[in-house]
Amino acid sequence: MDAKDTWQQGLSFTGSANTGFEVPLGADPGVGGANDGFRPLELMAVSLAGCTAMDVISLLRKKQQDVTGFEVHVQANQAQEHPRVFTRAVIRYVITGRSVDETAVRRAIELTATKYCPAQAMLGKIVPLELVYEIIEDEGNGKAELVKRGAYQPSAS
Repeated sequence: MDAKDTWQQGLSFTGSANTGFEVPLGADPGVGGANDGFRPLELMAVSLAGCTAMDVISLLRKKQQDVTGFEVHVQANQAQEHPRVFTRAVIRYVITGRSVDETAVRRAIELTATKYCPAQAMLGKIVPLELVYEIIEDEGNGKAELVKRGAYQPSAS
């Protein structure tokens, strides 16, 4: 995999990789930026969310779960001092659907955490990750109700 950032002006860059897609990178005005793109660490959190999200939705679809909505939220705490690394992150899976099986959700989260998601495997070696989920029953007509909330805990080896 090859990636590059091309300087535009000030602290503004355009990031790209093998796929040819581009993403704007920028910085906060407080540090001389123009607030015109993602911050690099934001992209790390987005990458983590995207990697695990693709695994989980794929696995739930294979398990024939009737998912009508799906979001993955990453809330990452950062150190107060530079280099302001992530110190902890919570990955929250929000699955909306009809009669979604909690066992299928837990297994999908387990597989992304232990086998499939390279972003989670890399970051998990240096940052404590907490994996939590919410299952929301889609009752139709825009109505939904939270029916399950839980956490995936890796088994002790």
